[in-house]
Amino acid sequence: MHELIIEKLLLFSATTAIMVVCLISIFIFMEGLPVIKKYGLWHFIAGQKWYPEQGIFGIFPMIIGSFYVTFIALFIGIPLGVGCAIFLAEIAPPKLARMVRPGIELLAGIPSVVYGFYGLVVLVPFIREHIGGRGFSVLAAALILAIMILPTIVNISEDAIRAVPREYKEGSLALGATHWQTIKKVILPSAASGIITAVVLGMGRALGETMAVILVAGNVAVIPDSILAPVRTLTANIAIEMGYAADDHARALFATGIILFVLIMLLNLLLALVPKKAATGE
Repeated sequence: MHELIIEKLLLFSATTAIMVVCLISIFIFMEGLPVIKKYGLWHFIAGQKWYPEQGIFGIFPMIIGSFYVTFIALFIGIPLGVGCAIFLAEIAPPKLARMVRPGIELLAGIPSVVYGFYGLVVLVPFIREHIGGRGFSVLAAALILAIMILPTIVNISEDAIRAVPREYKEGSLALGATHWQTIKKVILPSAASGIITAVVLGMGRALGETMAVILVAGNVAVIPDSILAPVRTLTANIAIEMGYAADDHARALFATGIILFVLIMLLNLLLALVPKKAATGE
């Protein structure tokens, strides 16, 4: 009887969580689909001008901006994150690893607005004075996001590396391989599925981040021509304009949310498929 009650409570919790997600999804699609039908999906996605006051809704610059910032953040964050995970799992003395790990986990608990404020006060002036441009740029947003995705990549990659059976490492060392050769040829390939999962989750975090990006990206709805140009992401577009939008403008922002929702769903699908292929070596 006791177990039956617990099972029912767990079923209720799972059903409630799924229902909440479904209701939010239905709400977003109901609000956003009318403007996509009115202006056309292709014009909405591929349009390069965003002039809401004139009824022109093209989110292509925001799509390019989102991926531009995300990929540069991954380019910076993946080597740092995976390298840190290898160091903590394989190279660092246990005492040092126990000291460093809480610091990395602390990064995950810092509010995104704090990262954005740091970028606004430190990174933007530094880029403006030492690299060029106005400072509010793709580079500033990517650097902040690279820092923000580090805890995700480090923690999951470290768990994946530690999950590799100890016999693999011992067998490689027994055959005469060095520690680095064992890491490169045995441990990392065996942990590939977990590391790829960490990268995809980090990509999702970068793609969906809003507040920190708003503070440092410049928020200009044009396709950036360099990493020093200002940029506006999909999430920033919604957050900046939803406060005063009305009618088709508001519905266009919900439609922007639909596109972002679909992109995140595709990433989750990738998360489900890629690790299996990596594990089977396909």
